[in-house]
Amino acid sequence: MLDFSVTFIITIINIVILFFVLRAVLFKPVTKFMAERTQRVKNSIDQAEKDKAMTQKLLEQYEKQLNNADREAEAIINSAREQAEMEAERIIAISKAEAEQIIDTAHSKLDADRRAAMAVFKAEAAALVVSAAGRLLRRELAGGEQQRYAAEALDQIVLDARNGIQQ
Repeated sequence: MLDFSVTFIITIINIVILFFVLRAVLFKPVTKFMAERTQRVKNSIDQAEKDKAMTQKLLEQYEKQLNNADREAEAIINSAREQAEMEAERIIAISKAEAEQIIDTAHSKLDADRRAAMAVFKAEAAALVVSAAGRLLRRELAGGEQQRYAAEALDQIVLDARNGIQQ
């Protein structure tokens, strides 16, 4: 009974130590990566907004030039204004589409990276749990028949864990 308690306590201590090691080795780099990724997305969005503002300023300047044109060329100016507005709308539509595409791509990449990191974590955690359970079961059981049942149960756990990781 005392061996079981000591083994159980040592196993708990090992799991706690493993948690802190994984936190330092895995969680912090993943968190740093996610923060850098978020910053890159934010920079892309800011750049798209700057491009949109610059396009808007150019549009405003062009309209001012058209308003200051000579009265004699009013028919030409009206035609040019219509063309300028169509071009501005096209440029704004293209800028919006590009900005949305950049945002969608960034979100997709971020989600894929998050899923990949979680899959790695789940796989490693499952392997550790299976390993700890296997050690615990081997130490607790005595006798040939009980050891055979334990080995079968352990093989089934490992098989289930591998199937879960592959999915």
